[in-house]
Amino acid sequence: MTAPQLIVEDFLRASKGDLIIDVRSPVEFFKGHIIGSINIPLFEDDERAEIGTLYKQQGKDRAINRGLEIVNPKKPAFIERINQLATNKSVYVYCFRGGMRSNSFAWFLNSYGFDAKILKGGYKAFRNYVLSEFNKPRKIILLGGKTGSKKTELLNRLRKEEYPVLNIEELANHKGSAFGSINQHKQEPQQVFENKLFQQLQLHYMQDFLVIEDESQTLGYNKIPHAFWLQMKKAPIIKINLAIEERLNQLVKEYSTIDKQLLIYAVNKIAQQLGPLRTKQCINYIQENELHSAAEICLHYYDRAYEYKYEKKTDIEIIELNMYKEESENNFEQLKQIINKLSKHVD
Repeated sequence: MTAPQLIVEDFLRASKGDLIIDVRSPVEFFKGHIIGSINIPLFEDDERAEIGTLYKQQGKDRAINRGLEIVNPKKPAFIERINQLATNKSVYVYCFRGGMRSNSFAWFLNSYGFDAKILKGGYKAFRNYVLSEFNKPRKIILLGGKTGSKKTELLNRLRKEEYPVLNIEELANHKGSAFGSINQHKQEPQQVFENKLFQQLQLHYMQDFLVIEDESQTLGYNKIPHAFWLQMKKAPIIKINLAIEERLNQLVKEYSTIDKQLLIYAVNKIAQQLGPLRTKQCINYIQENELHSAAEICLHYYDRAYEYKYEKKTDIEIIELNMYKEESENNFEQLKQIINKLSKHVD
């Protein structure tokens, strides 16, 4: 019995809350997958390579026969694992192109009483769908401000109050600067980052606007998709202004427990911009645990870069919001008022 095939949109909608199985090899899954799917590979990486070689050298039939020899002993383990993972009999399966791997696996599951459905066109179709979604026009409001301006803290507060917030740094496991990887999980491949970004956009698809931190396009090894990045570049910006002393205190608080060698490594990444004298001074301050002075040197560079970036935004609406330590609640209320106003007329 042939399993039903669903187009991407229907597959994603129908599979919510159910088990999604990616039957591709582990390395394929690592490079990119539907977020939330479980990898139950028909073939391990070396087995897939072996079958591919057989296909090229001895033809399709020999490759299929070898594939069956590899898969048949694994079937009891497949069923055992799926019984552990599935909350009901509805299971959703995909491979790379929606071909033999997903069809054979779905047929096998259905023979054991499951209701397995296949992603038509496989992961390739999903990726095309994801990339097309980044082209969709969206209302975006950017939260900007110099390094140490507590933008992440503000985004988290907005999210708690159910504002539609998209935290790209959180998705990328990187804060965008030379220090961006410190205290973060290891970054994932570009496709995984993009798939996570797509998933978050889908969660907010009913919202009229999105609040996002004003980011560079590149965050470590991850890059914001170009079509979405172009929309961010045109979005209005709420520029948070925080006194430099408050920013320095924020940075010292954030990095005071970090291994000094990690901080020194990050400083060396911007040594060319700091210059040899400032780089040496900064490293000495870190070694002496004078993080306030070290942060002050780094901010000298980052502030200049930030101002240069904003000088070029002559055609962008920029609303400045001065924040004061003793008026934190009033500051936050003002921020919400600005967002609410912008959300009504953002193109």
